[in-house]
Amino acid sequence: MTLLNTPEVRLGIVGVSRDCFPLTLTQKRLDSLFQELPRAKVSAHKCSVIIENEKDSLKALKELYSRKCNAAVVYLGNFGPEGPATIFIQRFPGPVMVCAAAEENKKVLALDRGDALCGLLNCSYNLGLRKLRAYLPQNPVGLPAELADEIKIFESVSRVMIGVKNLKIFSFGPRPQDFFACNAPLQPFFDLGIEVMENSELDLFQLYQKTGSQKKKIQAIGLEMKKELGKAATYPDLLPRLAQFEAALLDFMEQNLGASQFGVFANKCWPGFERQFGFVPCYVNGRLAGKGIPIACEVDLYGALSEYIVQLAGLTPATLLDINNSVPEDLLPQKADLKGAEARDLFMGFHCGNTASTCMKNFYMNYQVIMNRLMEGGKPAQITRGTLEGQLKPGPITIFRLQSTPDCHLQSYLAEGEILDLDPHTFGGTGIIAIPGFARFYRQILVEKHFPHHTALGFKKSGRILFEAMKLLGVNDLSAPLPETKLYENENPFGK
Repeated sequence: MTLLNTPEVRLGIVGVSRDCFPLTLTQKRLDSLFQELPRAKVSAHKCSVIIENEKDSLKALKELYSRKCNAAVVYLGNFGPEGPATIFIQRFPGPVMVCAAAEENKKVLALDRGDALCGLLNCSYNLGLRKLRAYLPQNPVGLPAELADEIKIFESVSRVMIGVKNLKIFSFGPRPQDFFACNAPLQPFFDLGIEVMENSELDLFQLYQKTGSQKKKIQAIGLEMKKELGKAATYPDLLPRLAQFEAALLDFMEQNLGASQFGVFANKCWPGFERQFGFVPCYVNGRLAGKGIPIACEVDLYGALSEYIVQLAGLTPATLLDINNSVPEDLLPQKADLKGAEARDLFMGFHCGNTASTCMKNFYMNYQVIMNRLMEGGKPAQITRGTLEGQLKPGPITIFRLQSTPDCHLQSYLAEGEILDLDPHTFGGTGIIAIPGFARFYRQILVEKHFPHHTALGFKKSGRILFEAMKLLGVNDLSAPLPETKLYENENPFGK
């Protein structure tokens, strides 16, 4: 699946060699590494410069700049010069991975021993001196086949880093009344290198009206919607207005990215929206998320960022869901496969209807029940139409949230699990989610650390990539589910 609004990672790999070791040792091992990269589905530029001194660092940087590399791997074919290597890392403008060559066999120990374990320690020490963050895989010393697999992981981590560092978040309107959970201190965004552009709901309405003159563009989007929905197009009369709204958002993003390369939205979607626009924006939000442009509900800026990060990690569309309600026992069939979870670990992920159709098992256009009660008194829906309802697609998932506390401290959580192939028997876009150990995780992390009700969900297991990306971004407060044998901080040890 190709997603718009997603960075392309262009890897460069540069070898380093300490001047008292043979240069040919690094060259030979670098060649062997590149023979393994195609198997791992990694494409990379092999730098012609082997770094032995500071001038080599500058030459290597110049070459990678000329090849437009935006991520780099520093490969210690032998001990490596820690000063020049870390100067390269310091000056390279993108994410950098450091790894080292393992000794191939007993024959090399006689004369061609590379001493990479020792060299990597020195490199790490110098990274600390320079206060640099580089990606060090779980197994940073390995044979070419092993390191090729680690580089593939780094490619995904780099995509997250590059996307975040070049992102702009657009918002329309203030958070809804009493949604204090959507509080979004701005300073941490700028600390991460993210731009923010806040706008009013009136700006959005004027933009929507102005876009009405683009008849051909609106008609084309409307036809695309009609084809996508098929028999699920319950309200065909609504499609032109929804298409106009989608065109307005796309135009706005194109015209306002400015110095940034990528964009996401966090828009106010109720209660004033429906009375002015005459529909709910949920279906459009899901459509754009399916294309690679997440739109968070309820002006949840950190929710939009979290969706985008999940998208980059897994290269799948993301959605924003409420961690919403428990699952009653009578909904579960006997001997149901809960994917390693217990019944108490199940919950329903729900939102009004903002998930891409490609991420749903079944769907149809409907109205928003809760808003209908609020705004139309339960009468036949008019202004609350436009949700995409149904069951979320069963399969592996990751939930993730990056959030600022009110005092601008960044914290994050992630967990992997499954959407079960069970009918939720309720309204909205909903799925029954099984995450082993979630009941404790919910209480000890999500509640204890005051995380909001929204979680970003990606339709792929990408916890390893997200964990490493958060470390590279400097988010050290990162939580994941713990086994029963290990207590969370502040968890009561005297019984469940």
